Amino acid sequence: MLTLAAAFLVLASPSDARPHRSLAAVAEFRQHSPCPATGRPAGACPGYVVDYVVPPCAEGDNSPDNLQWLTLAQARDNGNWEREYCRFHRVRQRSA
Repeated sequence: MLTLAAAFLVLASPSDARPHRSLAAVAEFRQHSPCPATGRPAGACPGYVVDYVVPPCAEGDNSPDNLQWLTLAQARDNGNWEREYCRFHRVRQRSA
């Protein structure tokens, strides 16, 4: 039942949803910038996430150069800002 619900959410997601990060780009980023909490280039990084510097909706690349470590609090604030910015950007593109 849970698998069916998860499959429905994936299929029902909008086509302009945030693109997935390239796993290869994240792996390369982590090789050059290991986890701030553990100093390791692989594995869990408690309290931190990898996020975009420039979001894809603002023409940001899906490359290691456009990734950064953020604390969970920073990521939450950045995510809120990014959602609003991308929503505005999509509306502006549709009206053009």
